[in-house]
Amino acid sequence: MSHSPPGPHAGDGLPRCRWCDGAPEFPAYHDAEWGFPVADDRRLFEKVCLEAFQSGLSWRTILGKREHFRLAFLGFDFDRIAAFGPRDVERLLQDEGIVRHRGKIEAVIRNAAGAQALVKEFGSLGAYFWRFEPDPATLAAPQTVSTHAASVAMSKDLKKRGWAFVGPTTAYAFMQAMGLVNDHEPGCHARAKVAAARAKFKPPVA
Repeated sequence: MSHSPPGPHAGDGLPRCRWCDGAPEFPAYHDAEWGFPVADDRRLFEKVCLEAFQSGLSWRTILGKREHFRLAFLGFDFDRIAAFGPRDVERLLQDEGIVRHRGKIEAVIRNAAGAQALVKEFGSLGAYFWRFEPDPATLAAPQTVSTHAASVAMSKDLKKRGWAFVGPTTAYAFMQAMGLVNDHEPGCHARAKVAAARAKFKPPVA
């Protein structure tokens, strides 16, 4: 993602983050989802999983397949996914609508069990993930870095708990998308909207 001055990217004259140039699907995702704070456990789990699938690929590829991912993984209901077995893995490996990568598919199942453990310990995934919200004063200029000390800490903690495909870069992309940081560029029309949403948002607590 570039940090060039924002410009219009959807034919409506609104200034947006430059990465919206990457695909015609991006402006809608950028305007309605990216950076707005999320507490819903299924959405949080979904995003962790999709960021893992994106590793080595483009977000456009994953976003284009997102609805099929949701069908294949039962709406990212981690309680149901945790019960998946070898037959489910083989079934998913034949599913052309998703990214057919054995390690990533098995990671979703493994991480679903990890999500259950986090809910048992913290009450919700939201309460766990929002513990890692970084102090805004420690953040670099928007979209100039791919990790932060908080994403490193999140990654280390998840790996200790047995999660897979949750490196510091994946964790930071998750933070950007789920609103733990407001990484919209200065001048982007969504930056103020995200700031307002974050100001009203009450992070879940254990």
